[in-house]
Amino acid sequence: MLNARLIRLDDQAHEHTHDHHQLVLSLAGCAEFEVNGRGGEVCRMRACLVPGDADHQFAGKGDNRMLIIDLDEQGTSNEDLQLLTRLFETPRYPRLDADFQNLLSYAGAELERYGSDPLLPRALGGVLLRALHVRLFGEPQARAVGALNLQRLDSFIINNLARRISVAELAQVACLSPSHFHAQFKDCVGLTPHQYLLKARLDRASRLLRESGLPLIRIAEECGFSSQSALTTAMRRYLGLTPKRLRVAE
Repeated sequence: MLNARLIRLDDQAHEHTHDHHQLVLSLAGCAEFEVNGRGGEVCRMRACLVPGDADHQFAGKGDNRMLIIDLDEQGTSNEDLQLLTRLFETPRYPRLDADFQNLLSYAGAELERYGSDPLLPRALGGVLLRALHVRLFGEPQARAVGALNLQRLDSFIINNLARRISVAELAQVACLSPSHFHAQFKDCVGLTPHQYLLKARLDRASRLLRESGLPLIRIAEECGFSSQSALTTAMRRYLGLTPKRLRVAE
């Protein structure tokens, strides 16, 4: 059984026990939960995983809109059973990144509009569960895509970000010819090596702007941009804001 539903949790505290697992997500507002004595808040940035048979109390906080996925292990494939066992091994309040929040908003909108479809809630609930499982246990930094070891490539890029990095160097790290590396990288990652390098430089520059007081010219140097103006131009073009605006916003 897997079912996704939308509900408002009222302000009155409730105590609950049921034999199926439950994932609680917030589309709007907040709620307080306590599962087997472990408390936490469900909001846009945090979910709650309630294992089956766990004692739990909850109460909404003002206006709220929750997406709740109910599921049990009956009729579940071995692969999905392993996923559920790992996800619901213990009560959790996982943090949700921006991409997951966008996925959640989409799922909520679809349920609002087409929730009467008998298959849609199951399909959307399955997508959300798998997306959460990947974030908790997928270990994306240790993955190899096809013949490409992205962990090894990322390590090389990070260690050499302050200088020019050629595609030939990346191909050598991957033990491939430059032409083969370029084609395979684009096919597997969805970006060209040049685009991937630029993204790494902009990500590093954005992090330094948010977390350090380094002058802009120093940040440009550490991230491999030829000048302060080159960094500003790249950020304006690809991120839609200047370094100064990004630093002030933080």
